[in-house]
Amino acid sequence: MTIHVVNIGDSIDSIAAVYGVDPFRLAADNEVPASGALAVGQTLVVRFPKVIHAVRAGDTLSSIAAAYGVTVRSLYQNNWALGGVPDLDVGMDIVISYEEPPIGAASFNGYAYPFIDRLLLDAVTPYLTYLTPFTYGITAEGALFPPEDDALLLSAREHGALPVLHLSTYTENEQFDSERAALILTDQAAQARLIADIEQVLREKGFAGLDVDFEFLPAYLATPYAEFLARLRRLFGAQGYFVWAALAPKTSAAQRGLLYEAHDYAAIGSAVDAVLLMTYEWGYTYGPPGPVSPLPQVREVLDYAITEIPAAKRFLGLSNYGYEWPLPFMECETKAQSISNQRAIELAIEHEVAIQYDETAQAPFFHYADPGGTVHEVWFDDARSLSARLRLIQEYGFQGAGIWNVMRPFSQLYLAMSSLYNIR
Repeated sequence: MTIHVVNIGDSIDSIAAVYGVDPFRLAADNEVPASGALAVGQTLVVRFPKVIHAVRAGDTLSSIAAAYGVTVRSLYQNNWALGGVPDLDVGMDIVISYEEPPIGAASFNGYAYPFIDRLLLDAVTPYLTYLTPFTYGITAEGALFPPEDDALLLSAREHGALPVLHLSTYTENEQFDSERAALILTDQAAQARLIADIEQVLREKGFAGLDVDFEFLPAYLATPYAEFLARLRRLFGAQGYFVWAALAPKTSAAQRGLLYEAHDYAAIGSAVDAVLLMTYEWGYTYGPPGPVSPLPQVREVLDYAITEIPAAKRFLGLSNYGYEWPLPFMECETKAQSISNQRAIELAIEHEVAIQYDETAQAPFFHYADPGGTVHEVWFDDARSLSARLRLIQEYGFQGAGIWNVMRPFSQLYLAMSSLYNIR
């Protein structure tokens, strides 16, 4: 994979000519609009096909995969333009393999809400080892309440991803509830009822495992939470299910704050099969403008995590979104708008501004003025920033990464994943 940064005067045709690649594939892979418009400073992922198959009458993805000794899943990963759909046209070029070798193997989990666009869901699921519907919550009485996840589970089955049950204290009002967590963690009868509900759903819906995400827990629940996770692993591990836990991004055991204190890295790391480190949200809705996942801060969390949790049990948290702040920023007043990485690029094109890159944070950003004269600051992710974080998986010996979330289209994320790693 080569990452090209657009310069003044560049076009898809001129860039393709420099690298000797098909301009139509280059544009499709990077979701360049039909107009061909590019922003200065925008990144394009350039890949170099090694083996290409020209579709003939009667060909199917299954027959092509069999002929070359590969999987249909790998064909989807090598051909973003297929969108995870098996439809083929005679004369279409299908990439069987690329020149560049991966740097290793990794597993990827993607979180999705039930209302995800179905076309997007089918496009991204072939790139995922696991697909996790967000979320199975807990009622005020301690019972499990499910999302409408049938479409997500169907896409997982069709594209070879393992579905994971996400358990959280998210309520009907779409917020995490510490009281519901306390009920489950301190009332053994309520805990037993919830576990029975989980067991039934795991079995009936064919989940591969359980991902537990209890956030904003007071410090006194640290031990009960680790014990609850250990109990889940004992019970469900014996039945062939795995148990994960999501962890707030801590940099020391003594870190204070409601988000951190009950997440005991050592105890939880010992209790579960794997953890997701939520290494994002340094730039956030009510905070000052800045990158969502600045590399130095991400590394601080990883450097602490490796002292408490075995490498094989760790997943890196990978953000897939950006924020747009109106300026000037006023604490407790200014509210950033969450946007997709693709929308950030579109804004730069629409306002004819150049995208800049913070080499320390490893994150792209830019400013633009709206028609009313208000200046906006935008931070997001591109192929450079994503590649920098994806490489941490190999550097730190992680199992893989968990993407929060796959609700917004951004092809460069999946191109970078499949270029750098053999996706398990």
